[in-house]
Amino acid sequence: MKQYQRLSAIRSLATMIILVLLLAACSNINKEMNDNIRLLLGSYGSGDKERIQLFSFNQATGEAEYICGLSGIEEASFVTLAPEGKHFYAVSERDDSLAALYAAEITEGDTVKMRIINSQLTEGAAPCYINIEQNGLFAYTANYNGSSFTMYDIDPGTGALLPDTRVERFIGTGPIADHQEKSHIHCIEFTPDSAFLLANDLGADVIHVFPVVEGEKDKKKHIDRKNSFDVPLEAGSGPRHITFAPDGKHGYLINELSGKVTVIEYKDKNLHPVQYVVSDSVGAHGSADIHISPDGFYLYASNRLKADGISIFSIDQGNGHITKIGYQLTGVHPRNFAITPNGRYLLCACRDSNIIQIFERDIKTGLLKDTGRKIEMEKPVCVKYI
Repeated sequence: MKQYQRLSAIRSLATMIILVLLLAACSNINKEMNDNIRLLLGSYGSGDKERIQLFSFNQATGEAEYICGLSGIEEASFVTLAPEGKHFYAVSERDDSLAALYAAEITEGDTVKMRIINSQLTEGAAPCYINIEQNGLFAYTANYNGSSFTMYDIDPGTGALLPDTRVERFIGTGPIADHQEKSHIHCIEFTPDSAFLLANDLGADVIHVFPVVEGEKDKKKHIDRKNSFDVPLEAGSGPRHITFAPDGKHGYLINELSGKVTVIEYKDKNLHPVQYVVSDSVGAHGSADIHISPDGFYLYASNRLKADGISIFSIDQGNGHITKIGYQLTGVHPRNFAITPNGRYLLCACRDSNIIQIFERDIKTGLLKDTGRKIEMEKPVCVKYI
């Protein structure tokens, strides 16, 4: 009887050890899966080369690996992913009547591939930004030299762009003649609650604001042109890109021409600029992109043309105001950049260095460190993670 009890105890112990080992193995597998993300990269140049490339990126180690590329789209300067994660959209930033928005998809199988689904003309020159509304039913392009933005219906099944496009055009100027001779729409974003669509007008120093309403017949979300309004900014600012804090209470706008970050309070369905802080301290008139760390404690803004680099700001968690705490030099002409979901790395597209530069981010201090690692690509200007 005692021998049987001993054998039973040994079996139970062995079973427990096996279970612990299996759980540990599963945990390691899940961790590896969570550490690996994908990067979707866009670049300038002719369509006979892979202007869009897909990479895997390990956000624990900072290592990147090429997966596949897509040719057939020239000047693919901006890409963005649909909410469902399979389809993506890319502009062809041509400065003529052939400028277009492309729908494409990532196909999984023995090998991962990308393919173009279709395209529609933007009816506005030099499209430079894309936004897909949260339900994936509409796409928007900001058309820099078209002084407009374009709206497209999306087929929810195939991801294709439908032919019924609508264009919203603007007239405006600013005090800097060589950049503000007319309206230049540079960014389309929604407020965190999806109550408004924002169109940043670099040429006129305003944010055009459109309420988002539900259609009476189709129940889809549409913009309300009749009740649109403008948020004026400092003269000569040149508003470019905007991002919002995780709590949705403050927006952070990078101004290309003044080189300042505008802090915008979003309260009671109103947008109020409350602070201007210098990002570009050398007057280069080339500030480009802006993003917040996943924890909401730090803000980053890229600056080009002189002293190329990324400004680093801390964010006051009470009033949302920012304080500049550092500056990280980069390669030549840093444009778009992205912070990994775990907050550990910042990847910056340095157009004229032909690299995506990989920086490690100190989560406690917010400061950046050049890892020396990079992704080589001709004229990269856009970094998105999947």
